[in-house]
Amino acid sequence: MTAPAFRCAVLTISDRASRSEYEDKSGPALVAFVQDSLASQVIASACIPDVKDQIVEQLEQWINQSPAIDLILTTGGTGLSPRDHTPEAAMQVIDRPHPGLLELARSKTAEITELAYLSRGVAGAAKNSLIITLPGSPKGAIEQIEAIEPILTHALKALRGDDNLH
Repeated sequence: MTAPAFRCAVLTISDRASRSEYEDKSGPALVAFVQDSLASQVIASACIPDVKDQIVEQLEQWINQSPAIDLILTTGGTGLSPRDHTPEAAMQVIDRPHPGLLELARSKTAEITELAYLSRGVAGAAKNSLIITLPGSPKGAIEQIEAIEPILTHALKALRGDDNLH
């Protein structure tokens, strides 16, 4: 059996789920996506409140791991609520922003619902990891990651410095 293509982590950002007031469904949906659609391994996952410093701390912990985590997906905290801090936290650790990934995700998912444009999700490289921040609903998170799936493997290989990108 071959090794999984990429090492991934999934971070759920939700005040209520972190307090066990309701079940996190978005994080497990993204874990299933990584395993099934990317044929990759989720080596870490967590559920934390929407507190900017805690988000930054968790992202920094993961981007500093060795061997590198190739892909970090977050779910939650990308809307307009006063408690939504995920994009700002992610931008504190992202070295090289890549707005095109979420522009593509929003434009494709807007065909399903124009509410896609309310997501303030961001993406970019942080050291050797690609961070993608997704909506908090399982439906929104999966629709957006599926929208960029056709180019995601290429992006991750490019970030690794893979010369065989064809």
